[in-house]
Amino acid sequence: MRLNEASVAIRPRSPWEAIDLGLLLAGRHRRLLLGSWALVTLPLYAVLTLLLWKHPTAVFVVIWWLKPAFDRLPLYILSKALFEQPPSITAAVRQWLRLLRPQLLASLTWRRFSLSRSFTLPVQQLEGLDGQARLQRMVVLRRGNQGAARWLTTVGVHLEMLLVLGFSTLLYMLTPSALEDQWDWQRLMAAAQADWLWLEHLNNLFYVLVLLVWEPLYVACGFTLYLNRRTVLEAWDIELQFRRLAQRLAPAAVLVLVVVLGTALPSHPAYAQPPSTSELLQAPATVAPSPLAPAANSINPQSPRLLNQALTSQASRNAAQMIVQQPPFKNVQQVTRWRFTGAATTPKPSLPAPPSELLGALARGIELLLWALVIAGGGLLLWRYREWLGSLVGRLPILRKRRRAGKAPRPMASIASEALPDDIASHAEQLWPHQPREALGLLYRGLLWHLQHDQQLLLHSADTEGQVLERVAALNQPSLEAFSRRLTRHWQALAYGHQLPSDEARQQLLAEWRQLFSARAAR
Repeated sequence: MRLNEASVAIRPRSPWEAIDLGLLLAGRHRRLLLGSWALVTLPLYAVLTLLLWKHPTAVFVVIWWLKPAFDRLPLYILSKALFEQPPSITAAVRQWLRLLRPQLLASLTWRRFSLSRSFTLPVQQLEGLDGQARLQRMVVLRRGNQGAARWLTTVGVHLEMLLVLGFSTLLYMLTPSALEDQWDWQRLMAAAQADWLWLEHLNNLFYVLVLLVWEPLYVACGFTLYLNRRTVLEAWDIELQFRRLAQRLAPAAVLVLVVVLGTALPSHPAYAQPPSTSELLQAPATVAPSPLAPAANSINPQSPRLLNQALTSQASRNAAQMIVQQPPFKNVQQVTRWRFTGAATTPKPSLPAPPSELLGALARGIELLLWALVIAGGGLLLWRYREWLGSLVGRLPILRKRRRAGKAPRPMASIASEALPDDIASHAEQLWPHQPREALGLLYRGLLWHLQHDQQLLLHSADTEGQVLERVAALNQPSLEAFSRRLTRHWQALAYGHQLPSDEARQQLLAEWRQLFSARAAR
């Protein structure tokens, strides 16, 4: 990629700013995107409509399912237009046919329902990655941008639905009133389904037109999200700045190189010629100094140097130390605060002692008051939640016995004999045709009275029908147990399921009641 020739500014952006950049990029090449998309999708829609005229839903599903294949065309156009010259419509369609083959099955099957489809499409189309390499690449790219990509798809789905609904509403509003009177919903439902297939195909056309506008924008936003993530990961902006700096400094670097080489070469011809033999013979002999003898003008690092210059070594050292002692290298801050020193080791005659002692006593008093409040608050909390704490840590056996005794189930109130008629079976038979619920209830209350008084069975107020039957079974009376179970079953069916017992069941219940209990035994 030629970053220097990019048609947009290469810099790190937030995900939402990157999506906005995608909208601007698609708007810049809108004619090419719309033209190429229409050239591919509209003929396919026309062919599918002719072949599947009686199945408009199938046409809609096919167009919707093939969107990942169509998305490769605008991505190719945008990738070329960003760093190179945008291709023509014919060249783009030819290249799109070649780009359809790689990973098409995966794009139309398990990757079809991915919410980050537009963000991951450049990885397989532009980078050509597949398999494990693609998965590793996606793990790196999705960090920090997967949420924006998913929201882009979610908003796109709702936008498509709203635009299709808007087209349908607009068509209905532009319908003449004379034709609108014939569009009665009852007539539409009563008419043959084949007579209104054109309306469903018209909705499909609205959907294709919506995709013509929205889908290139969707691909462009995902592409700019991908570019923004690569800009952050690979520091494209820094690389671009270095390239621009190198281009700007290239002429100056050549000039500096020429100057350095010119100064390094000797300019006098005598230095370039070796000394002749006569010059060597006429030169006086010199004795090389001994390496053990100290040099006459040896200078150590601490000795003053360059004393005849305007800025000596000592002056530069003083200036450097002065700079280091000043901000921002050294910041001196004076802080004044109050603190208690306790028992003073040295007398301070300038400050009187009573004020410091008074402040110390006041501080200790406030400290004691605070501790007292904390202890009192803790005790109040313990007293307030003493029962809850007792359930956690356990209590004394006496308290446990009291609690168990207090929570014992109360016995069921005895049913008064005056509330029941003398002949319960006859009275229930009279109530049955008009008030079957009252009749069954009378039989059930009579059964409970008999269990309490005649059988001396202890029943509690919280007992259910099933628990009553368990207590009856403990009496070891098969006939009574069978009657109680049958009566309870019919009572529950009527009370909870509103199911009346049959005439045979009614006669059987009344006969068994008369067989088990006489008219006065119920009392």
